[in-house]
Amino acid sequence: MDLKIAARMTAVLALGAAMTAAFMALRGDGSQDASSPRSAHPGGEPAGAELARCRNIGMAAIADEVCRRAWAQNRRRFLRPAQPATPNAIPSIEKDQSRLLPLQPSMPQEDQRRPNTVTL
Repeated sequence: MDLKIAARMTAVLALGAAMTAAFMALRGDGSQDASSPRSAHPGGEPAGAELARCRNIGMAAIADEVCRRAWAQNRRRFLRPAQPATPNAIPSIEKDQSRLLPLQPSMPQEDQRRPNTVTL
């Protein structure tokens, strides 16, 4: 029995070591060289560079016409009304009547006519 427990512990430790090695290999060392294809501003926004420049120049951006256009384009991009989705075909709203149970009254009709009083 002790041999089985030792084998399981060894397997768990080996699996943990393998997972740690794989994680470290995928993570990399964190250094980026100049030939890296990554950009400083991920996302591919063309106006992102202009917005960053306007942010960096501070209060002078208020008078800059390029900054005004970049801000207007950014507002239009985020504040435009959502376009309604047009379905290709209108789905049928009819229910499958074969699965429904027929309606039955909860009380028989004759019991509904009698008053709820007890006579002695």
